[in-house]
Amino acid sequence: MSERSERTGGAAAQPHRREGASGRVLRFRFDGREYEGLEGDTLASALLANGVRAVASSIRLGRPRGVYAAGSEEPNALVQIEEPFPEPMLQATTVELYDGLVATGLPGQGRLADRPDPARYDAVHAHCDVLVVGAGPAGIAAAGVAARAGARVILADERPEPGGSLLGTAETLDGRPGREWAAEEVAALAALPEVRVLRRTTVLGHYDDNHVIAVERRTNHLGAAAPADVARERVWRIRAGRVVLATGGHERFVAFAGNDLPGVMLAGAARTYANHYRVLPGRRAVVFTTNDSAYAAALDLANAGVEIAAIADVRQAPGEAWAARCAERGIEVLTGHVVTAAKGEGEVSSVEVAPRPETPRSETQGGAGGAREIPADLLLVSGGWTPVVHLFSQAGGTLRYDEELGAFTPGETRQAVEAAGFARGVRTLRACLEDGAEAGRRALAAAGFAVPAEITLPSGPAVPSGTAVPSAGEEPAAAPAEHLWLVEAPGDGGDYGTHFVDLQRDVTVGEVLRAVGAGLTSVEHVKRYTTAGTAHDQGKTSGLLTGGVVAHALGVDVAELGTTTFRAPYTPVSFAALAGRDRGPLHDPVRVTAMHEWHVARGALFENVGQWKRPWYYPRRGEGPGEDPGENMEAAVLRECRAAREDVAAMDASTLGKIDVVGPDAAVLLDRLYTNMMSTLKVGSIRYGVMCRPDGMVFDDGTVIRLADDRFLVTTTTGNAAAVLDWMEEWLQTEWPDLRVCCTSVTEQWATVALVGPRSREVLARLAPGLAVDNDSFPFMTWRDAEVAGIEARVCRISFSGELAYEINVSSWSGLALWEAVMASGEVTPYGTETMHVLRAEKGFPIVGQDTDGTVTPQDLGMEWIVSKKKADFVGKRSFARADTSRPDRKHLVGLLPEDPGVLLPEGAHLVETSALPEPPVPTLGFVTSSYRSAALGRTFALALVSGGRERVGERLYAPVGADLVPVTVTSHVLYDPEGARRDG
Repeated sequence: MSERSERTGGAAAQPHRREGASGRVLRFRFDGREYEGLEGDTLASALLANGVRAVASSIRLGRPRGVYAAGSEEPNALVQIEEPFPEPMLQATTVELYDGLVATGLPGQGRLADRPDPARYDAVHAHCDVLVVGAGPAGIAAAGVAARAGARVILADERPEPGGSLLGTAETLDGRPGREWAAEEVAALAALPEVRVLRRTTVLGHYDDNHVIAVERRTNHLGAAAPADVARERVWRIRAGRVVLATGGHERFVAFAGNDLPGVMLAGAARTYANHYRVLPGRRAVVFTTNDSAYAAALDLANAGVEIAAIADVRQAPGEAWAARCAERGIEVLTGHVVTAAKGEGEVSSVEVAPRPETPRSETQGGAGGAREIPADLLLVSGGWTPVVHLFSQAGGTLRYDEELGAFTPGETRQAVEAAGFARGVRTLRACLEDGAEAGRRALAAAGFAVPAEITLPSGPAVPSGTAVPSAGEEPAAAPAEHLWLVEAPGDGGDYGTHFVDLQRDVTVGEVLRAVGAGLTSVEHVKRYTTAGTAHDQGKTSGLLTGGVVAHALGVDVAELGTTTFRAPYTPVSFAALAGRDRGPLHDPVRVTAMHEWHVARGALFENVGQWKRPWYYPRRGEGPGEDPGENMEAAVLRECRAAREDVAAMDASTLGKIDVVGPDAAVLLDRLYTNMMSTLKVGSIRYGVMCRPDGMVFDDGTVIRLADDRFLVTTTTGNAAAVLDWMEEWLQTEWPDLRVCCTSVTEQWATVALVGPRSREVLARLAPGLAVDNDSFPFMTWRDAEVAGIEARVCRISFSGELAYEINVSSWSGLALWEAVMASGEVTPYGTETMHVLRAEKGFPIVGQDTDGTVTPQDLGMEWIVSKKKADFVGKRSFARADTSRPDRKHLVGLLPEDPGVLLPEGAHLVETSALPEPPVPTLGFVTSSYRSAALGRTFALALVSGGRERVGERLYAPVGADLVPVTVTSHVLYDPEGARRDG
């Protein structure tokens, strides 16, 4: 291959590449075929350069689809990157080409990767005085004024290089190509110390107080050459004093027959491919327009070598200067004409043009009365331009309809944000530059900066700040645009099956008309009925067109309908980028106790409880070849249960949530949050408590330890610790800000050993010889400070098993030393969470979240005694007066004994009254919440929530298990030691 071919790929390799294109040749594969492109290409431009017309297929109808746009508004060309790492649902127009790229076209949906993503993602926070979104003419002018006055400026743009609309035109500024002016100006800005330029950065969302979220694509364009130590994407969380939205506009299309065929393209996009990428999207084109902008596109394409067969202009009088220029080039202009259909097998081969009818349903429409078919492989459409108001609307801004533009533009907003340039409907390049500079001055003043009298331009002398914009070339006078949404099908009952309003979702005019016919008159309702404006598009090209068709069907003005709601994100964002470094253990950290390594060394199996690794049970292993393989879970748990009931056992209880509640009003807060009274608790004592939500349903339970008059230690369930702390803070900050209380999580500061069983007092006496452990000296539900195994400890007499028990709390640094001392003090059996569950279930102690489901009150659990009748109020109190919370058929916590003592009911099994199931629907009385084998009871048992359960004690019910109905007897939920005689030893 010649040197020139190595640089350009050669005409044969890229038949639609313009002469003079240069750049490093990049090789890529698409849909299994090898191609060449040039550095600076997008995947879309490279495919067009190679003559690839059909890039993907539509999601519902499977119709071939080609490249329609040139940026993030692309509705059709969705692809999946296969190498170096699979990533679905990307727009070919935004995928930068790199060597070795492998991609496939998608039918509107992709495939997730089947392997972990090796790339890194991160997030940063940034603050600035002025954030400018969009590095087009208006954005560069705004940033230039603000930055040169000393403000902290961030300029963010989604493209790899600045320039915006200048990249796709042949316009000049200060006598230079607009692209060069933009590059030099932004380079000068980037050199300023208080300016940050973010390329390849899309602003996705605009939230309250000018909190803006953007995603920077840092290495996506490098492919396999991306450095492993650089994040692929970065989320920017920006707080800005002022925001200038110079987001430009999107060209929209018109609904006519076959407007989705490959070869139909937005006129401005074709101009961009010809000028910026030096690619010819076709050889012979017809242009269909409602405004003057398509004339500039037609002339640029003609200069690039595309034959312009005709321009069909819906207006009777286009701009005179544009018409004259076309006449000079020999381009036929058909005024008062419309395109009625794009035709071809799989792609455009001809275009049908007809005079525009005077009445909406003229018989001349669709082929009669002067219609002609023009051979062409390219149809360029411009139905007008729509300002990009997504971010302005997200920020709470109102929109107003611009009759001249035929689109909605920014109105008022309560935030410190404004639009500039075409984003607020400014038409000409010169006016956009001036408007951007003025927006920069307003942002400066609003941010508290003095607006300087002079601004120094990078390529010239100091000039007055009011005229700090480059000189633009002469622009022809514009003729008024017309606003056409739909080229109607012939006849009163025309077929609109290929008149598309949303190309990405395959939504046709016919579907919109059906929605209106069904009585939907709101564009929001039509959007949901048809899905128009959803997915990637988010109304960029389809939103206003859909509204126009709805307005046409209803016979109302588009301004009356308004727009659908613009929501973040503006463009799709990967979950990986949103997660950043919060993935794997960083997303959901693995938390372990101070004794974890001991548990691992003793062969414990672990249960995940929230983020904690908790010992589940400790199976004894067999020894030697051919020996007993050891205990299974059932045998190990039964052994551990016997030790706790008959001897002495210990559990690592460090994971229980612990919250320090301190302050003069600490007791007041706890009285308001718990159903029972906590303010009467004496220092040195402990009380069990239950928290309810405002609806009266149980939220959490645990103990409250009073350490001093103004200090309490609250314990919570392991999985609910963070939620309870958040609950306390929410009430303090939103409802009771007058309370003088501080709440601090101290879960990880304490290691806790639960010492349980008839011999627990004997073991504790040996470990803490200075502590009086008899019942009189150390009664139930009290605590004492003491030295245990030579370690300063707080010992609580609490039992979650019903046995004599103590909870020994030490600093987490001393947790392992305490545990080892306990294990060395005698034949103490370690037990895990499964044994804990069996022990507490035998006593009828509920686990919140297992024996409750968000619809259970304390009374349903048989805990009426814990709901104070002395307190004037607490969270949930009023809900207990509702008729619904006192219904006799509410589900109550009860015990179940299977008639076959060896049958273990599955948790979640439903309960019915009859021994034979009736025809569906089968009424259910409740369900099993906990089910275990009990060494103490010598059988299986279960806990369940059963409708009117307390009145059913002694009844026989049935549990469908597979094909069988297992008979069970309802009993009290306290199945072991109901008198509580074992608690004191």
